[in-house]
Amino acid sequence: MQSSHTAASAVSAVSVPRRIAAASWKPVLFAVLLYLAAAAGEIPVPGTPVPITLQTFVVMLAGLMLTWRQAASSVLLYLAAGALGLPVFAGGASTMALVGPSAGFLFGWVPGIIVIALLRGKADLSTPGAAALTAGRYLLAALLGGIVVIYFFGVTVQSTLTGVPVFTVTLASMGFVVGDVIKAVVAALAASGLSKLGR
Repeated sequence: MQSSHTAASAVSAVSVPRRIAAASWKPVLFAVLLYLAAAAGEIPVPGTPVPITLQTFVVMLAGLMLTWRQAASSVLLYLAAGALGLPVFAGGASTMALVGPSAGFLFGWVPGIIVIALLRGKADLSTPGAAALTAGRYLLAALLGGIVVIYFFGVTVQSTLTGVPVFTVTLASMGFVVGDVIKAVVAALAASGLSKLGR
């Protein structure tokens, strides 16, 4: 009896690290993708200090493919790397980006990615109609979490830090919206397609 209990404890002790590794590799992967999206380059937008990068696309994709906990962990891990002084943000910035005009967009990724992950629902690819509904639901989740929520935080914080009226900041930020809608469409199609591959 004692030996079977010891064997069960040993198996449990081995399986805990294995479960932790299985649960953490995806958030780490998406945190690295966030960094690579920033390192790939940025496009400045006149009238706003926030550049265009592919990071919003990565946030949307992570929200559509991970659990809300894993998705939030990927963003928090990325933000923590920047807070520790690593040059992981756009333009090679680190800690100062977390207190600058783009800080609201960075911190807005956390509630945004959680909203995406919670709204997307389960993938149903059993028929072409069900697959289309899944892609449509994914798109709606990406638009609400990846644009509405993130922009709310980004515009509010940028307006507060710069003293520029919210309406003016919102108007200047409209240069991003078309690109982010395209990113949402691509993320929804990619995530629903990858869900099909995983079946």
